[in-house]
Amino acid sequence: MVRELSYTTIAHVLESWEKLRRIKNYETVAGSILFRQLFKRAPQAKVLFGFPIDADTDSSELLTSKRFLMHAGYMIEMLDTALAMLGPDSELLTEIMQDLGAKHVRYGVKADLFPAMGEALIATLECTLEDQFTETIKQSWEQTYKELSDDMIRGQSSTTK
Repeated sequence: MVRELSYTTIAHVLESWEKLRRIKNYETVAGSILFRQLFKRAPQAKVLFGFPIDADTDSSELLTSKRFLMHAGYMIEMLDTALAMLGPDSELLTEIMQDLGAKHVRYGVKADLFPAMGEALIATLECTLEDQFTETIKQSWEQTYKELSDDMIRGQSSTTK
């Protein structure tokens, strides 16, 4: 559960996220990279967001579409909100992530998509933070994402029982 993350892990994640937030139009920049990475790793995810499974992840038509930019920005906003709750609001965050997981069942999101999203998130951070994304920070993000996604998967499981 999210509440089990160490202070050091949370600090690494929040400090690196703040660096990403300093990038001009960070929601669009990071969100676009995130979704391109997700679609490359899990092409079936395109359909969940209303795109044809054979959509070219590098096409300007996709990358500039209102739907793509809306989903990309929204995902970064969701991450922003979740990360702001790390630490003092971790119990509440766990509940929120479980509720969010339950909602994602309605969208057709399956638990096997979460690892691909985690890999896409790490790739996005590597791309945007470059040499500031150290191995220690990467491990902190991997641990944090695992806890967040595990909470969502628990929420999905409670819905499907």
